[in-house]
Amino acid sequence: DEATDPSISEENWERIQRFCEQVNAATEGPCFALRLLAHKIQSPQEREALHALTVLETCVNNCGDRFHSEMAKFRFLNELIKVLSPKYYGIWSSEKVKSRVTEVIFSWTVWFPQEVKIQDAYQMLKKQGIVKEDPKLPEDKILPPPSPRPQNSIFDTDEEKSKLLARLLKSSHPEDLQAANCLIQSVVKEEQEKSAQVSQRVNTISEVSENVKRMDELLESYRRRELSPADQETLQALSQRCEKLRPRLFRLASAAAPDEEALAEILQANDKLSWALGQYRQVVASQ
Repeated sequence: DEATDPSISEENWERIQRFCEQVNAATEGPCFALRLLAHKIQSPQEREALHALTVLETCVNNCGDRFHSEMAKFRFLNELIKVLSPKYYGIWSSEKVKSRVTEVIFSWTVWFPQEVKIQDAYQMLKKQGIVKEDPKLPEDKILPPPSPRPQNSIFDTDEEKSKLLARLLKSSHPEDLQAANCLIQSVVKEEQEKSAQVSQRVNTISEVSENVKRMDELLESYRRRELSPADQETLQALSQRCEKLRPRLFRLASAAAPDEEALAEILQANDKLSWALGQYRQVVASQ
């Protein structure tokens, strides 16, 4: 909702990035994300639909093969086609939205030539006269090629596992191939857990930052005795929420200990939190 908020004119890139991180962290992330995005792209509010298309394009570039596999299914492609078809939402979708959807599908035929269903869907639109000619993609909107496998993959950093996998895959023995499959599954699970930890850290640090900022604003009003009863309740709720965030930061710090950069971010967030809670106790107690 925040990444596609129609009340804002510019894209909220922080929220869009967090959305992509959630997609990557969750096992069913791509499937759920595309269902949500289809709903938003079909919105009668033009700006919400355009924001959703930006989120979709960003996911294509940042969410890898699992996302590409889901988006190339007719189940999702049909939802995009409904935006263009006069039998469905094409009768009230704005020209700007329809033009953008056409550009997106066409760009996928360029970047994903191996995906037969995308090619078929686009050719069907042309045969039905819904798309009369291939759009000319703006230079600043052409999608870059899909992201390669991350270079910090466990198979890239663990040379022993990489060599073992290569040896097992070359074998003709069924038990070796089964062992290779088990190794791949264990590594994928390990990488998913690692990705989930990163996502949790980013989300928690962002929440700390937002809560501290809001507390600071409310405390300033409290000092001037300009805080309404409702805002006083909000301030108290914020302080309670910040107290609950502290143990979460300690757990994240323990997990991130080998990563000096991540640990520094967590400790900085903890300093902000401690300062805000100290200010709260000082100001409220003094009055």
